[in-house]
Amino acid sequence: MPPAGVKTACVFPGQGSQHVGMGRELYEKYSARVEPFYQRAHEALGFDLRELIFFGPEEKLKLTEFAQPAILLDSVIKFELLGQRPDYAAGHSLGEYSALVCAGVFSLEEGLRLVHLRGRLMQEVVPPGQGSMVALLKVDAERVQEICVQTGAELANYNSPEQIVISGRREAVLRAKALAEALGGKGIELAVSAPFHSSLMKPAEERLKPEIEKIPFSKPAFPVISTVSGEPETDPDRMKALLMRQITAPVRWADYVLKLKALGVGRFIEVGPGDVLTKLIRRIDKESEALSFAQVMP
Repeated sequence: MPPAGVKTACVFPGQGSQHVGMGRELYEKYSARVEPFYQRAHEALGFDLRELIFFGPEEKLKLTEFAQPAILLDSVIKFELLGQRPDYAAGHSLGEYSALVCAGVFSLEEGLRLVHLRGRLMQEVVPPGQGSMVALLKVDAERVQEICVQTGAELANYNSPEQIVISGRREAVLRAKALAEALGGKGIELAVSAPFHSSLMKPAEERLKPEIEKIPFSKPAFPVISTVSGEPETDPDRMKALLMRQITAPVRWADYVLKLKALGVGRFIEVGPGDVLTKLIRRIDKESEALSFAQVMP
């Protein structure tokens, strides 16, 4: 437990954190507690997500429409096993949906169906090869903004002061990469299937809106940082309106971490597969404690 007066935030990872076999050890150890979650997922989606998560094939699990519900399910199960109610929660892109399910804003079944559709739509709206995402290292945010204006690339993820991800049409993104490297930075093209969190995702956002609109949102058990507003949100109507704009909004992860720190959070627990967010938080804020689920509940 954190010291008295220090608040805790649960943080939920996004796409890319999935891997074949995630959660299998927990299933073997806590099968009676976690089996109902896999059964609910099967009924909600109409296919055996547990089989895909545990045994692959990896190529299928990497597909956006399967990776997103797989990560959400793994995150929700781990949150339930953790058994701790945080003061706040935040998610990285897809992870916001995990946070909303864990906060009780909508059900696991509704969340799974939404992100399964979200993943399919995000893949469909931009044909393969037309979009790209590049992680830029050793280039400050102001310079990245200037490069984006010059090239037409867009800032997608502000992950940490050392890592900013750009997105958009592939030719624009590769021009931006070349400019950043000419300034002494480093650019790494990401192995993703579409230019997420760019304006090219607008058609997917518009097609997902009616499905979000259908779902009744409840007041969260704890505030959840919105990707769009960057603020802790608690009003169900506002949360729904913000989520409708989430696919194209940039993920300003470093800002969310600093916002939570300003709100008194001194302990971050990453709930889901891997430790990507844990590592980013340690780079953003060296004073706070950042732990992965495996460190909290080995």
